[in-house]
Amino acid sequence: MTRLELLAPAKDLQSGIAAIDHGADAVYIGAHHWGARYAAGNSVDDIASLCHYAHQFGVRVYVTVNTLIRDDEMDGVCHLLQQLAEASVDAILVQDMKLIAPLSHLPMAIHASTQADNRTAEKVEWLSHHGFSRAVLARELSAEEIASIHQRIPQMELEVFVHGALCVSYSGLCYASEHCFNRSANRGECAQFCRMKFDLLDADGQELGHQRHFLSLKDLNLSNHLEKLINAGATSFKIEGRLKDISYVKNVTAAYSQLLNRYISTHPDEYVRASRGRCDYAFTPDLERTFNRGFTTYFVDGRQPRMASLDTPKAIGQFVGLVKEIREHSFTVSGTASFTNGDGLCFFDKNRQLAGFRVNRAEGNRLFPQTMPAGLQLGQRLYRSNDQAMDRMLSKSSAQRSIPVTMRLETIPDGESVLGVQLTISDGIHKVSEHRLMEFQVARTPQQDLIRRELSKLGNTPFDCDRVDIPDDFAYFIPNSILSALRRQVCDSLLAETSKRVEDSVSSPADSLTLVDTMHHRPSPLMQCRYCLRYELGYCMKKGGKKPAWREPLSLRLGDGRMFSLEFNCHLCQMNVYAE
Repeated sequence: MTRLELLAPAKDLQSGIAAIDHGADAVYIGAHHWGARYAAGNSVDDIASLCHYAHQFGVRVYVTVNTLIRDDEMDGVCHLLQQLAEASVDAILVQDMKLIAPLSHLPMAIHASTQADNRTAEKVEWLSHHGFSRAVLARELSAEEIASIHQRIPQMELEVFVHGALCVSYSGLCYASEHCFNRSANRGECAQFCRMKFDLLDADGQELGHQRHFLSLKDLNLSNHLEKLINAGATSFKIEGRLKDISYVKNVTAAYSQLLNRYISTHPDEYVRASRGRCDYAFTPDLERTFNRGFTTYFVDGRQPRMASLDTPKAIGQFVGLVKEIREHSFTVSGTASFTNGDGLCFFDKNRQLAGFRVNRAEGNRLFPQTMPAGLQLGQRLYRSNDQAMDRMLSKSSAQRSIPVTMRLETIPDGESVLGVQLTISDGIHKVSEHRLMEFQVARTPQQDLIRRELSKLGNTPFDCDRVDIPDDFAYFIPNSILSALRRQVCDSLLAETSKRVEDSVSSPADSLTLVDTMHHRPSPLMQCRYCLRYELGYCMKKGGKKPAWREPLSLRLGDGRMFSLEFNCHLCQMNVYAE
């Protein structure tokens, strides 16, 4: 049985617990430093609390230590790794290869972060030989390329991104933020250079595009491609978003969890979820109704058009209809969407600028904005960037996760008499029993229903009792205090067993590994991108596009005048961005 893992982001302890409650098989979280997201750090105590909660369900916790480490920081990093091991963390995500040696002596798996630029079979094979149990693959790989890596290194776990924001550069190979703003993306301080406005110029200085977001990609959405990724050999499916709010984590995790369950239900003899428990939701997950810049499948099926969001780097949200009628203080929307007072809507005006406004009052499909937006026209496409009804649902307790168990109560015979009673609990994988020696009284009335009711009270545990089996001839009276004590004992024993199995399943790298002395030479381009602006604009003749009338090289110009030249390496199907 192949274990499939849904891996969700955790900005903090609260988000991590929410991800688990909404169906994650693993969560990844940053510690107080060295975690590639400077604004999403957490104390070791909070990470230990998350591990304690997660391990009840067989959920794993991975910590990101995936920045480049300075030599003078190694003592501090090693101390942190020791603390994380004591907190029962399951794996560490690493970019800097100098961490292999200290991790080789700790009971945590090593995962190669996508920041390590894992896009070839040769790189993944090298990682496998040097103690890594998993490679987080580059987002730019196609399903066919993932399959090729899996076939060559079948023992290596492959983790792939399936949802969330995209970096335009190969991860780990972007130096634009450091060059322009002295904030290194490889040190967790990305300034989001790729989300900025640029002018596009040809070699003669002619402006081909004015103040557009030429490097800003749409968000990844592979919800319809999970089967393809599974068949390619991927086993962990990662949601991006350690800076996203808790509503985002809840909605996206629940949506992908249901999709994985649906797939597994059609292949029950081949696949199983990597953790235990079932989730009951108080809402219907909907990926369109949460933060997104529009969606792309990126390269999963090979190069696709319209990967970028050229007009805005902001979230536009869900398409809700067209402007049908405009009056002085209100307008109507065609379509089937329902609206709520306070919804945030947006549209692109005639200058391709994103304009937003808030709905003060909604009467069916007639909307009364606080102020009628300038530039609103008949036939314009409307998007909902702030969904009040969804936010309201997700601000409450929106899911409950539990592990279904069965119990069996039976007597312990002693010849013709009864010596005591034994209670057994099972979650389908583990089974534990506790007993109590006691003298019995024969009950005057049948006790089975009363006993079942008492043993099913599992409210303070992660368990949910599906069934309590009691022999038909069970005719004894057992005080509720005895039943309660037995119930607590078997639940505590089962919890200890399930948590122990999670921790024991972590495989450590071989102790014989030695430090790999890897120098991090900065490549000359500021960015190396599989995304190609020439293709995006329809001028890639290699792929059937129009012949450009401009003269190359092309350049991008920031609003402050700084220039960046573009190099199109058609042999590698790669675009490089250089500082001028």
